[in-house]
Amino acid sequence: MSDTKFAKKGMTFRKSVEHMVDHAIEIMELDEGIGSALKVCQSVIQISFPVEINGKAEIFTGWRATHSDHRLPSKGGIRYAPIVDQDEVEALAALMTYKCAIVDVPFGGSKGGLVIDPRKYDRNQLEAITRRFARELIGKGYLSPAKNVPAPDMGTGPREMGWMTDTYRRLFPDDINYMGAVTGKPVEHGGVRGRNEATGRGVQYALREFFRHGEEVKNAGLEGSLEGKQVIVQGLGNVGYHAAHFLQTEDDCKIIAIIERDGAVLDPDGLDVDAVFHHMRENGGVKGFPDARFESDGSSILEMECDILIPAALEGVITTDNADRIKAHLIAEAANGPVTFEADKILQKRGVEIIPDAYCNAGGVIVSYFEWIRNLNHVRFGRIDKRFHESRGEHILTAIEMATDSKVPDWLRDQIARGADEFDLVRSGLDDSMRQGMQEIIEKRRSHPKIDDYRMAAFVIAIEKIARSYRDIGF
Repeated sequence: MSDTKFAKKGMTFRKSVEHMVDHAIEIMELDEGIGSALKVCQSVIQISFPVEINGKAEIFTGWRATHSDHRLPSKGGIRYAPIVDQDEVEALAALMTYKCAIVDVPFGGSKGGLVIDPRKYDRNQLEAITRRFARELIGKGYLSPAKNVPAPDMGTGPREMGWMTDTYRRLFPDDINYMGAVTGKPVEHGGVRGRNEATGRGVQYALREFFRHGEEVKNAGLEGSLEGKQVIVQGLGNVGYHAAHFLQTEDDCKIIAIIERDGAVLDPDGLDVDAVFHHMRENGGVKGFPDARFESDGSSILEMECDILIPAALEGVITTDNADRIKAHLIAEAANGPVTFEADKILQKRGVEIIPDAYCNAGGVIVSYFEWIRNLNHVRFGRIDKRFHESRGEHILTAIEMATDSKVPDWLRDQIARGADEFDLVRSGLDDSMRQGMQEIIEKRRSHPKIDDYRMAAFVIAIEKIARSYRDIGF
């Protein structure tokens, strides 16, 4: 959703983020100078450049904003969409600063975007556009392994990140850390296993941790575990698909509705997420998916009764226009800014709990951090110690069998004697980071007399950490 559309329903995305920060600063009674410094976007650059498309020069415009470099490098995705503008990029850069602080990733916040509909260009044209955009960013100091590290976002993926990395390598052939200039790359070209699924997987881990806290579950009007919970997912892109897929296949949730651009499909007994995803890729939408009811007014399905609503597309889908009619008990913000500032207040009054975007969708930057570390270390995770742990596991099993005079079942032997590979370690690190983040947010909400929602708890935690950095090392 564009910022102009957002403005019609309330304040802009950037203003919405700023108001949430203002509220957190007021709660904390933070020094006015530090508070002002936190809200300012340190730098933003607009870039316009020509690329020859079908024999004609076409002008493309993009931005890269650095909200904070209190930790280096600054980190944040690059999105390709026709609705990108500077206001949105600045808001997302600020959100990245807070997001990194919440989950203890030592990065500053940055974000970038290019005004383009990638569906209108073929592979070769997109490569030419991406490489030119990367050269402009590199030349102006907004792309490097030490200062500013992009990642995929809406409309971009491993392919585009690979092109950007290669562009940096060609410009700086002597930089042995060139792979760390961009994250979210193809695994074959320096990417880390698990990065593609990371944001959606992080949403799953966030919900798992939430449901480990019975009192929080009860406050949301729910009970029990994730198993059997009715879930509605809005947006079946990379994030929405992986969140829905893992919740369905590993936690036995029922995905009762999936909302996309052309409408929504519904089944109270649960949709086959993978089947819907493949149908959408083949047909360009969810319409026509067999064995499910189709609703052309997809936005109305946001108001359908469910246990968990996962908005996983663009910002501003829950506004003052529909907040009074949202029937979900719990909203997990897989997208950035899906609930406007005004709508957030309405939902709070109605007792709808929200796991905020600044924490809930942090899985991407957590695993990007792992990828960046891997690139700078020049060794994949698990390479050095995997066989050592497998050998030790075999010795332990042999000792057990000798002591008990019985054979350990093969399935258990496989688990104990198996050394962790890169995928295992990435998922373990992501799970731990999301657990710690949720626990910290819950504790802050419970212990602070002026905080009564998870969003403010998350923002206060982030601002406390960033303000501490400013006090210790200066601005």
